[in-house]
Amino acid sequence: MNHLHDDNFKFTNGVVLYPILFVLIIWVVFWVEIRFGLDFTFLGVYPQSLSGLKGIVFSPFIHSNITHLYHNTIPLFVLTAAMFFFYKDIAWNVIVYGVLLSGLLTWLIGRPSYHIGASGVIYVLVSFTFFKGVFAKHFRLIALSLLVVFLYGSMLWYIFPVKEQMSWEGHLSGLITGLLFAFIFRNKIAKPVKYEWEDPEYNEDDDPFLKHFDEDGNFIETLPEEEFETDENSSYRVNYIFKEDNKD
Repeated sequence: MNHLHDDNFKFTNGVVLYPILFVLIIWVVFWVEIRFGLDFTFLGVYPQSLSGLKGIVFSPFIHSNITHLYHNTIPLFVLTAAMFFFYKDIAWNVIVYGVLLSGLLTWLIGRPSYHIGASGVIYVLVSFTFFKGVFAKHFRLIALSLLVVFLYGSMLWYIFPVKEQMSWEGHLSGLITGLLFAFIFRNKIAKPVKYEWEDPEYNEDDDPFLKHFDEDGNFIETLPEEEFETDENSSYRVNYIFKEDNKD
């Protein structure tokens, strides 16, 4: 039987510290704008423009107002924390490459306007955690997928142009990127437990435990004298020895 390693889902300081760091950075950037009367909107993604390419890196840290910032803060914290707990080995790859690829897609398909905010990255994380949990078929990851749907399922509407002055192109780019990454990052994720009886070559007639039951399902306490022993790689080892009662 393949056992799930305990360290697949292990709490570390990074589960909390990295999300706090991300949130702190976007709040500090916004504070700098307010404190010194600056406007960093020009650092956003401006599609089909060479100068707009810089926004692929900088746009996730820039927000138009306090409402915009607040709406992105909680999802960003929750989803990045989930990434570093459930997908710790690939979390940085998903986040960093997610920023770059979703930003590039936004640059390719977006309207001629500045696209700013961390919502594109949030859509990457929502999409990835949902689809990856489904594809992985691990009960904990599936549970995470269902939780994501419950918390952020309504965000699906915003990949369409349903609201003015909202970068639906960035949202759509994030969704596509997360789905793509769910296919690409196949390794280094928790695997579901696989039992011996799920093996296609499993033969129940050779199972030492099942030999203790007759055709009607009745338990047989003792068996004829013989020893049943599994190989060294098996998850258990059982010996059955029949002993006759001594008679006077």
